[in-house]
Amino acid sequence: MERTELERVIEAILFAAGEPVETDRIALAAECDPDEIEAAAKSLMDRLSFDRRGIRVVKLENAYQMCSSAEMSSYITKALETRKPPKLSASQLETLTIVAYYQPATKAYIEQIRGVDSSYSVSALLNKRLIEECGRLNVPGRPILYRTTPDFLRTFGLSSLDELPEIEKMQFGKVELPTEETTQPVEEVTENE
Repeated sequence: MERTELERVIEAILFAAGEPVETDRIALAAECDPDEIEAAAKSLMDRLSFDRRGIRVVKLENAYQMCSSAEMSSYITKALETRKPPKLSASQLETLTIVAYYQPATKAYIEQIRGVDSSYSVSALLNKRLIEECGRLNVPGRPILYRTTPDFLRTFGLSSLDELPEIEKMQFGKVELPTEETTQPVEEVTENE
């Protein structure tokens, strides 16, 4: 498939999806190699930016999404005044920062760092889809692990977590950060439990 045709395919898929679409999924639909999708998406991103179009394609880790250009934000705000980005309280921002830098993190770990109950903040961030459950820690009680979502990246204008500013990571007490060996996928919870 020619590059311009592949760009059109990517543009149509992203427009119709309205949310991030993984590179592999686009490659499967276009019946081509993921590297070809990466190259075509980069070309499309450059062309939309060079032409100063009202839309952009952004890369979010291993996925792409179509969004509006930042230059058009004032017009979008006027037209869609009811749609505002999520407002975060100081406690929610603290909680989100801990999850972003120490993910996957349990509620208990968040509370140990903050020194206060964080149930409301965790719940609010889940509702705003800035964090999500990503498994359970393999210790007694099997606490839920939380991580950031693609909505977090989009809200803060990041393409990956590698773009977060560096901070000095600290150990608090004797709590150890979860490792891949201690995490397991989220299990379905039934009402009988």
